[in-house]
Amino acid sequence: MSVPAVLRLGTRKSPMAMAQSGLVAEAITARTGYRVQLIGVTTHGDVSKAQLAQIGGTGVFVSALRDRLLAGEVDLAVHSLKDLPTGQPEDIILAAVPRRDDPRDALVTREGAKLADLAAGAAIGTGSPRRAAQLMLLRKDIRCVPIRGNADTRLAKVGTGELEAVVLAAAGLARIGRLDAASQVFEPDDMLPAPGQGALAVECRASDPYLADLLSAVDDPLSRAAVTAERAVLASLEAGCSAPIGAYAAGTAEHLHLEAAVIAADGGRALREHGDASPSGAGRLGRDVAARLQRGGAGSLMTVPAVRTINGKDAL
Repeated sequence: MSVPAVLRLGTRKSPMAMAQSGLVAEAITARTGYRVQLIGVTTHGDVSKAQLAQIGGTGVFVSALRDRLLAGEVDLAVHSLKDLPTGQPEDIILAAVPRRDDPRDALVTREGAKLADLAAGAAIGTGSPRRAAQLMLLRKDIRCVPIRGNADTRLAKVGTGELEAVVLAAAGLARIGRLDAASQVFEPDDMLPAPGQGALAVECRASDPYLADLLSAVDDPLSRAAVTAERAVLASLEAGCSAPIGAYAAGTAEHLHLEAAVIAADGGRALREHGDASPSGAGRLGRDVAARLQRGGAGSLMTVPAVRTINGKDAL
């Protein structure tokens, strides 16, 4: 089967998704000479107003793109890698993980205030239980408010005063040209990213091996190894987006270091483990670190209720 002259790339229609898919399209063209056309797809996660945990987790952003891919309506699809379910379908190949961007989380406040500067009871918007749990681990007296919407919608809630702050991925802010809005970028020692955060996934049909081979031109082996280790933690703990789990791996072509944590949803306690391996052993590294977390009581932490009261108000 030959590769079409113009590759149809399926992507969500949000400004951030279109921006990151455009970057992948440019890289494919630069390295292979093939032209790429972006095809916008609306997913269930884009139209639903419910919290992600209530509608099936981050996989709701992925299924519509995969359906278009298998129907032959697009030739490849680009996802935020942290949105991918840990189980890979047999009929779809993860053809490339381009070089990863900044994996860290960023705090956006009015007038550049940092987390330590916010008043007690400050309302911080985030749709991520992982971020909420780690924020409350850092500041017991803040109030996390669940929010949905694209980055601009979330940023606007700070600008109008509806919220004192929001937390977003630094990579996403950079891709839409809004990184200057960040007043603080959290180092992994303070807030572990979501598995795969900052990385992108390029998928194609398993029945298109020639296309998979072509797309490998934009694959970054070290980024792939890092996210493989992180996602192995998530898979081994049998957790999805509703569980407050952070994992981050980085290193060199010879050595990979992984940090992972499970945090009680109320920010009351956290378990943290780490490990080292060669990139070729990334999957086993993730499973070994997850096993140590399980032995330390990760299961009980993942079931702690997320709602608590601060100053008479319910919070995550």
